Amino acid sequence: MTGVEAPALTHWVLTLSCPDRPGIVRAVAGLLADHGGNITESQQFGDPLSGLFFMRVQVETAAPEAELRAVLEPLGDEFGMTWSLDVVGRRMRTLVMVSTAAHCLHDLLFRRESEGLPVDIVAVVSNHTELRGVAEFYGIDFHHVPVTAGTKPAAEARLMELVDELDVELVVLARYMQILSDDLCARLSGRAINIHHSFLPSFKGARPYAQAHERGVKLIGATAHYVTADLDEGPIIEQDVERVDHSRTVADLVALGQDVERRALARAVRWHAEHRVLLDGHRTIVFR
Repeated sequence: MTGVEAPALTHWVLTLSCPDRPGIVRAVAGLLADHGGNITESQQFGDPLSGLFFMRVQVETAAPEAELRAVLEPLGDEFGMTWSLDVVGRRMRTLVMVSTAAHCLHDLLFRRESEGLPVDIVAVVSNHTELRGVAEFYGIDFHHVPVTAGTKPAAEARLMELVDELDVELVVLARYMQILSDDLCARLSGRAINIHHSFLPSFKGARPYAQAHERGVKLIGATAHYVTADLDEGPIIEQDVERVDHSRTVADLVALGQDVERRALARAVRWHAEHRVLLDGHRTIVFR
């Protein structure tokens, strides 16, 4: 007698936000259970300031994607939800932008291979050529898109061509030292992450670590945030710090700063790719 094989299970991640009200968790859990779902992870948060409710659920089910989307649609309408559904662990198609600093690019490419960072880096774009060899070492297409005041509109148009051609879902500014236009920031809203040192706004411009050393700072750090038209003021995803003292040289601060930038950016990219970050106005909800 031949046994009947059980239908294959797919592990899904569902994220949602909506105005907070009673019954949301029960409605979501009940709908998933009615379609053969086994919830493996669930996190939720109600923000008393914005009045919004946020939820992230991982669920295993044999129900096909079309069926899940068909039943989630009316539920979303009922509760006024913004929601998304994706396969757990699917690598998010990512484009990385750099200038001449290599530490964040190296780190993302290495973590993709060594730690299963859930991104598929489909291209590296730079306004310089110094990091072409790094991209090519990892087998990633490198695109040199120079930027000057006169060519900036054309350069941004080329970037968006690549985003569209390569079906890019996430853009990572891994120490890309150019200011994006307001229009480009709007087009990449919620899907572009930047990293910078956390001395801002105290030590602006060139040689920020030298400025910090001269002032005798005791903490250095980095901030990873979504890109917006407000320069370096987008919703913060992750921050990290290192304590230092008077014995540290400027070179020490630079090295420590690069390490903290790598860590903060990698965590922000991972959490975004795993659908753990939900926007709450100017803030983020991060379900770790």
